[in-house]
Amino acid sequence: MTNLAASPAAPFGRVLCAMVTPFTASGALDVDGAQRLADRLVTEGCDGLVLNGTTGESPTTSDAEKTALVRAVREAVGNRASVVAGVGTSDTRHTVELPLRAEKAGADGVLVVTPYYSLPPQDAVEAHFREVADASGLPVVVYDIPGRTGTRVEPETMIRLAAHPRIVAVKDCSHDFLGTQKVLSRTDLAYYAGCDEHNLALYAVGAAGCVSTVANAVPRHIRSVLDAFDAGDTAGAARRQRQVMPLVEAMMAAGLPGTVTAKALLAALGLPAGPVRPPLRPAGRETADALLAEHGRLAAAG
Repeated sequence: MTNLAASPAAPFGRVLCAMVTPFTASGALDVDGAQRLADRLVTEGCDGLVLNGTTGESPTTSDAEKTALVRAVREAVGNRASVVAGVGTSDTRHTVELPLRAEKAGADGVLVVTPYYSLPPQDAVEAHFREVADASGLPVVVYDIPGRTGTRVEPETMIRLAAHPRIVAVKDCSHDFLGTQKVLSRTDLAYYAGCDEHNLALYAVGAAGCVSTVANAVPRHIRSVLDAFDAGDTAGAARRQRQVMPLVEAMMAAGLPGTVTAKALLAALGLPAGPVRPPLRPAGRETADALLAEHGRLAAAG
């Protein structure tokens, strides 16, 4: 692990950004833009970057583009931050090929989503994660997001997976606070909140940190919530979480994917982003203006 902020309890650091994948105006991978964005995110408070995930438009980027992105970001951030590479697909045979590529490109870990669309039963879900974890020497983050995949990693399945030496963490978008605490109480898995509205609540019951889409635009504000909590200022942490919530709502609950809103806001701020790839469509001017206004209010609040 190269990230100096990492620890056994938070193997990739506390504050991770689910980074967008910048594209050029023609829709090609913007390697220079990705490096500039990655450097800014780390400089402004991110301990790690999660690449090629949902926010990174993984369904519409090629294996070669994913590898090139990991290599470029590793070069940009050096040992200042961890790099976690999304490698999940709906095909186990394909997925097991990708961790080795990520490892060679410089990733510190891999993010593996539950196989989507085919709705495998829990024994098949467990077998999928175990096979991927056996495919390389990299630690694995289980990405539990049933709202997109259609299949939950049930708490009992997660508890069994925790026995695998390379399955070390979870990006939790299950929206099951009780189930999450059940796993936290019975395993050493490092849980990362995958929904920005849950960052503080999950951290307060023992999570390792967060994987934040909103951090693409406001990494310092996302970090300040957890920093305040660690300093014992729980009231301050709650206040800071409440301050960021209007932007969270604008980005994540406006009827558009977070990728679309994150890229719209980044573009409005003059930061690397570029277009989204079809079937996604760009945010309209009204949405972009509303995002920029919420960003301005948050910036003014300090």
